[in-house]
Amino acid sequence: MELTTHGVGPWVGNLPTEDFYDPDLLAAGDTRNVNDRYRYWKLEAIVADLDLRRHPFHVAIENWQHDMNIGSIVRSANAFAADTVHIIGRKRWNKRGAMVTDRYQHVRYHADVESFATWAADAALPVIAIDNVPGSVPIETFAFPKKCVLLFGQEGPGLSPEALAAASAIVEITQYGSTRSINASAAAAVAMHSWILYHTVG
Repeated sequence: MELTTHGVGPWVGNLPTEDFYDPDLLAAGDTRNVNDRYRYWKLEAIVADLDLRRHPFHVAIENWQHDMNIGSIVRSANAFAADTVHIIGRKRWNKRGAMVTDRYQHVRYHADVESFATWAADAALPVIAIDNVPGSVPIETFAFPKKCVLLFGQEGPGLSPEALAAASAIVEITQYGSTRSINASAAAAVAMHSWILYHTVG
């Protein structure tokens, strides 16, 4: 098959017989936004394969004001193979930015910070808050736990006082320009990649 970022047409040649292939996609083509490795695969087969290779960090997002960044954060979590995305607060969120990656990414909901913190403690996962508040440490110097939850706030207000209190560490993304903060989804991508660099490179 021809590999392309724009998808592939119907399968050419003898059809594969492995169970993970989707007969409909083989016949019609696969235009989904998936890695070439997963072309023509069934949705559930992709999720099952990702479950074998997900990283042991989780991502959590507060959702009190219907933040438009959540979809983009879910998309980045999928790109970096996060274990699960946890949404704290409202269950409704704008999925447009996720570019359907939420179909492949485990998403779990928590009614409030207290219930999320209880879950994290029961799972023995330290909560690492990402925010530029007094007492935070630069991300370049932080030793990320291998198993942890990276917690992000909303665009504008950042993390709530309750969320900061639930964290075992607060990490800030060092900035060098005139702005005080960067976009929430950009901050999430930076933090996830920092975990990747700390645990998988070198």
